Amino acid sequence: MSTDVVADVVVRPIRDSDAEALGRVHATCWHETYDHLISAAAFENLSPRRMAELWNHLAERGEEYSQFAALVDGEIVGFVGSGPARDEDAPRPRELYFIYVLDRFHGTGIGTKLFDAAIGEGEGVYLWVAADNPRAHRFYERNGFTLDGSEQVQPFLGEELHEVRFVR
Repeated sequence: MSTDVVADVVVRPIRDSDAEALGRVHATCWHETYDHLISAAAFENLSPRRMAELWNHLAERGEEYSQFAALVDGEIVGFVGSGPARDEDAPRPRELYFIYVLDRFHGTGIGTKLFDAAIGEGEGVYLWVAADNPRAHRFYERNGFTLDGSEQVQPFLGEELHEVRFVR
């Protein structure tokens, strides 16, 4: 974990050609984030190739979606995505679907740059995050989010993930 600010970060919209690199980073981030919540057996079917296939689909989304990648020295080290709310009882019109940064870049400001690119300062937004992810909770609280008391259990790699909702 680094606390140094990375000076040469480029945050740009995700491109079709990013799918393979995003697949690798996404698979790594899921391991780094969820290894303590999901069994090793569940991760056996998670591969960078399968995640790249997912990104081929995600890259085709329309203008109402904001998807950005963070690059350091030309390599993708994180990504973010937001768009229209998906919940029937959505507390805000937009939802932050995901934001992931490789562990070695935590604390460098890259997460904030990605967040700002996808959401900005004033827009009302909500998100779901693993209940047992204190680092993410602190990040969202620093960015003006509060828990609203809603919880859900979502399928994740054939298992279940307990999530809580933050709103800004």
